[in-house]
Amino acid sequence: MGHFSVETYAPPGSTLSGNQQTGSIDTAIYDHIDVVRGAPGLLSSTGNPSAVVNFIRKRPTKTFQASGSAQYGSFDHIRLDADVSVPLTADGSIRARAVGAYLDEDSYLDRYSLRRWTGYGIVEADLSPRTTLTLGYGHQDHQSRGATWGALPLYYTDGTRIDLPRSANSGPDWAGWNVIDRQIFGDIVHHFNNDWYAKLTVVRRAVSEDDKLFYVYNNPSAAFPDGIDPALNDPAIGGNVRSYPGAFRAQTRNLTIDAYVAGKVALFGREHDLMAGVNRSAQRYIQTSSYDFSTVGVVLPFDDIFNGSFPEPDFPTVYNSDFALSSNYNTRRESAYGMIRLNPADPLKIMLGANLTHATSRGFSYATLQQYDWTRFLPFIGATYDLAGSVSAYASFATIFNPQTQTTVDRQLIAPIKGDNLEAGLKSEWFGGRLNASIAVFQARQKNTAESAGFDETIGQTVYRAVDARSQGVEFEFAGMIAPGLQATGGYTIMRIRGENDEAVRTFVPRQLGRLNLTYSPPALSALKIGAAVQYQTKIYLESGTLSVTTGQPIRITQPKYALLDLLASYKLTEKVQVSVNLKNVTNAKYLTALNYDQGYYGAPRTVLGTISLRY
Repeated sequence: MGHFSVETYAPPGSTLSGNQQTGSIDTAIYDHIDVVRGAPGLLSSTGNPSAVVNFIRKRPTKTFQASGSAQYGSFDHIRLDADVSVPLTADGSIRARAVGAYLDEDSYLDRYSLRRWTGYGIVEADLSPRTTLTLGYGHQDHQSRGATWGALPLYYTDGTRIDLPRSANSGPDWAGWNVIDRQIFGDIVHHFNNDWYAKLTVVRRAVSEDDKLFYVYNNPSAAFPDGIDPALNDPAIGGNVRSYPGAFRAQTRNLTIDAYVAGKVALFGREHDLMAGVNRSAQRYIQTSSYDFSTVGVVLPFDDIFNGSFPEPDFPTVYNSDFALSSNYNTRRESAYGMIRLNPADPLKIMLGANLTHATSRGFSYATLQQYDWTRFLPFIGATYDLAGSVSAYASFATIFNPQTQTTVDRQLIAPIKGDNLEAGLKSEWFGGRLNASIAVFQARQKNTAESAGFDETIGQTVYRAVDARSQGVEFEFAGMIAPGLQATGGYTIMRIRGENDEAVRTFVPRQLGRLNLTYSPPALSALKIGAAVQYQTKIYLESGTLSVTTGQPIRITQPKYALLDLLASYKLTEKVQVSVNLKNVTNAKYLTALNYDQGYYGAPRTVLGTISLRY
């Protein structure tokens, strides 16, 4: 509540195929990224208690501007960026912008490398003083080698942790994600007068994949030097680390259309904000597979898990498109949404919003029917009240509804997530607005959230279980200038997540998170900027459901609490040229990036990155 306004509103977008982003996203084409935490039912057609992420594309400017940068850093990181905006007419009524980025880097992970290039072009034209038309195209080519599919086994069959180096990687040289992502988009905005405007947006996205991947599953035995327990060599019994290579081709085609009107209305002698719109997103996802089954389920000696020696299989050139070995489904979401921000008194604002969403899916994915037909009404209500001085109070309520694609061990689609989100807090500003702070309490209740239940080797997929959870917490944030030349942002979150019987659930989510970012530019030397950033999280753990072969008790994987420290320094050589250096993970902390599954990998060690930037 209170994080957005009618003017900054962005239409509901589309979901990812399989709820996953395949390949990386280069942010060079975006002006900024908005993150609205909580479950704003107005901004998302289905609602989610974590956040809505809104990518704001770069737009042309009416005056010429250009910028570029070159980076070099650890593990042969090379990056080049260019950004040019030009007026195509003398008055700037027609203007264009082009952005390009190239990345070529190795990695702290053995054998892994990434090459990615991004191109972006956009043209904007003022058809009249009140009407603007925009057309654009974005293209990204992501090519990785030595890529890990899944992650690494973290424990032996007796439950003891495997002492892995942070560079450990199971991906052979031939494994990689090859993803091409293209987007064509356009919008037209018309201002009827100073108070009312309408906007129509159309986005067509096409993603093509041609991937060769290598997955490992199960765990090695600590009782044998090579990690192989002879008693578990029989595939019918299972056990020992085994191979699962596969080749995949996929096509995602998505079309999203959004239209809304927004403006001001006068009621009872006061002005109020009103917005209403419709959104339709349709997506087709097709994935075919190719397996050399003679290389699936091969028992791997411990050293061969991480040295990349597994040879590339002779994948058949004809890819499977049948029910058991492919995906082919269509999803569609249609929403009507609206919001009114009432202004009944100077200190009080009330926001009422809702969307009515119809979500459908037809088709199948690897022997599971991806079929549902849901209609849900998602209301949203919020209010702010200005207290004495510069302090305001706010509260909000939103509903949660989100269809899922994950399946249970018996190949049943998990029901949609349902729930609600409550938030209330105080916001204030000091020193004439130079420093802002807020404190909030929140509660999110969810039913049916999909959570990993392990890898089913008979079908070659991770299976899931539905978890009901209630999270409650307190969050404090601040941002601003705390001394001349010293800027600070930071915050701290404390929460608990409990299940139906008040037991701890989703223990892979840290219960406490902290962050602090400081930058200082000496008043006597404004060209210099130095800074530091600290991120902290408490312990996380996962009980995977696998039992120890020695104790018979569930195996628990733990990542202790840790903090990461980054440093930066920059200097403006001239008004147009700047050099900077970033030092990340200064203390060289070793940590697992996540524990959502019973596999994982370690974060990057200490790295350095140098950048030179030019701007005209």
